[in-house]
Amino acid sequence: MSWLPLIALVVGGIALVFRQEGQTLLGLEEGEFATLLISVTLLAFIGTSVLAGYRGGFGRLARYFGIWALVAVGLVGGYSYKSEMAGIANRITSELMPPGEPLSVEPRQTGELAVRIRRRGDGHFVARVTIGTRNVNALIDTGASTVVLRAPDAKALGLDIERLSYTVPVQTANGLAYAAAVRLGKVGIGPIVVDGVDALVARPGALKESLLGISFLRRLKSYEFSGDFLTLRGG
Repeated sequence: MSWLPLIALVVGGIALVFRQEGQTLLGLEEGEFATLLISVTLLAFIGTSVLAGYRGGFGRLARYFGIWALVAVGLVGGYSYKSEMAGIANRITSELMPPGEPLSVEPRQTGELAVRIRRRGDGHFVARVTIGTRNVNALIDTGASTVVLRAPDAKALGLDIERLSYTVPVQTANGLAYAAAVRLGKVGIGPIVVDGVDALVARPGALKESLLGISFLRRLKSYEFSGDFLTLRGG
């Protein structure tokens, strides 16, 4: 039982260090939560120290004092460098996540939503895109004026590809192809969701990968490429 306050303290400290900007903890603001955490730490230290003094003499009392002192120093140091630690944690998580899987990152301003995507092995950025209630992998292509779906992906979304009118010319890597114009309801990457996005459905066999083009990207606040990562910001 004497270790329960220590475990609670460590968990609370980690939550405080890595919380998102503006996020409350247990319904408390940052300062209130930190005050509560310190108060609980002091009470736990006093309680365990008294018990240790009665049960194990001076040696156990000194041991408990050393443990709590180290924990307190670690939490204070971690909180002081929370921005750097959060950056390191995001970097490690980004390296471990599969290419295309969006990772939420800290926003630059209140109300902003931001995600980061890692470059695929072939050098392209592919995102796991949610369209309606389905997920589709799409190549992020700033050279494409609109979102373009492969026929199998469109069919998986519930579109009747047999009844579409393929009259819109599209230049692809394999040459000129024709596509059908559609309008998608909700298109999202992670927490970033855009309503009503113009798109095309390529004729069956004309496209190897669905494309996430400018008709979606222009609805974001920004998108920026940096090394092996692409950061999308919306809100």
